[in-house]
Amino acid sequence: MERYKIIKEIGNGTFGSVWRALNKQTGEVVAIKKMKKKYYSWEECINLREVKSLRKMSHPNIVKLKEVIRENDILYFVFEYMECNLYHLMKDRPKLFLESEVRNWCFQIFQGLAYMHQRGYFHRDLKPENLLVSKDTIKIADFGLAREINSQPPYTEYVSTRWYRAPEVLLQSPIYGPAVDMWAMGAIMAELLSLRPLFPGSSEADEIYKICSVIGTPSKSGWGHGHELASAINYQFPQIAGVNLSSLLPSASADAINLIASLCSWDPCKRPTAAEVLQHRFFQSCFYVPPSLRSMTAVARTPPSGMRGSSELKTNRWSSSTLTNPKPSSNFSPVKSQLSPGVQKKLQMNYQDATRNDKSLKGSSIKQPAKYRPPVRNVPVVGSAVKTRVSDAAEKLANMTIGSGRASTKQSTFPQPMKAGGLHGQHDLFLGRSQDILPGRSYSRKVAG
Repeated sequence: MERYKIIKEIGNGTFGSVWRALNKQTGEVVAIKKMKKKYYSWEECINLREVKSLRKMSHPNIVKLKEVIRENDILYFVFEYMECNLYHLMKDRPKLFLESEVRNWCFQIFQGLAYMHQRGYFHRDLKPENLLVSKDTIKIADFGLAREINSQPPYTEYVSTRWYRAPEVLLQSPIYGPAVDMWAMGAIMAELLSLRPLFPGSSEADEIYKICSVIGTPSKSGWGHGHELASAINYQFPQIAGVNLSSLLPSASADAINLIASLCSWDPCKRPTAAEVLQHRFFQSCFYVPPSLRSMTAVARTPPSGMRGSSELKTNRWSSSTLTNPKPSSNFSPVKSQLSPGVQKKLQMNYQDATRNDKSLKGSSIKQPAKYRPPVRNVPVVGSAVKTRVSDAAEKLANMTIGSGRASTKQSTFPQPMKAGGLHGQHDLFLGRSQDILPGRSYSRKVAG
């Protein structure tokens, strides 16, 4: 750790604190997460979910884990530094974001999620505090609760901040999957467009009530499994018709309303996947390169095994998987450093720089007024392999920028209309219409447990 100069603390959470620091050798500003728990062996460290998941992922919209250091039984994660998170941008903001800004952010997040889900992981704790922003780039962070899609249930009941927790998790389902991330993104997207949380429940029961108040009570035919989960914990759904989502998001376009409604479907099977969302009309002006196409151009590096793995283990160095653009960099050399005798270092992850978009949507004047005065809450922790040739067309696709509008986006087939409590816009791609009632009142933001 003597290679880093600590500047100041920027966050403190359940599992550790986060500090802004300076690499004395390179001058790079980084974010260092110091874990509260003591770790007495490297086996403990490398089996941490955050380490296991981030070692397998390298994407422009997923925060980079640069290295892991264990010193005097204290574990440190060194991440790339990001300026702020989405909550910071929303807090005390007097005016709404432009929908183009929201589109740009959400498009990047869904690209990161599509990559993550395709790699076999889902996040489980998406919220504005875990979405980090620097200039026009946004990245998914804090993988402490990430799970492998193929891991064995039952999963943890308490997952994610309550306001963004999917109904199946609230009803204590032992089995769930990437659809919980899609629900959270629906709630986050609505909050970005209104500067108010969509489902600000004060408890698990109140959270379900708030959801019913917006999207209506689920019918047994529409979500039979949900009623089974409710019966198992002796819970009875309140009978509420729900509201027209456009009344809660008056400044949002019909396509934005339609997308949020689909993401916030009671039945997780009716929520679109991240890859499907990227083909929705809301993102028609954006270009998306599917994970399957990007992986064809990747040069991935796997954890060590056999004699070579044993050698790397002895030298305290592991390599990580790497996703590149069609013009990969050749710089995979680890940073050379001198460590003090008491310092143990096993994972040093130097990712090649991900290609940023040359053209991105820039914020302009904000027109829509809104009130948003949430209290301060904790800053979150900032924190295969064959190189295959691809066609020129694929390379051009991969290099297209978010703001480009030269090609149309193919629509995908989405689930059938929901049986009960659906929300709608002018174009009902996923859900049926609901009854209209007066919009609900606004809520002040609280720290959700």
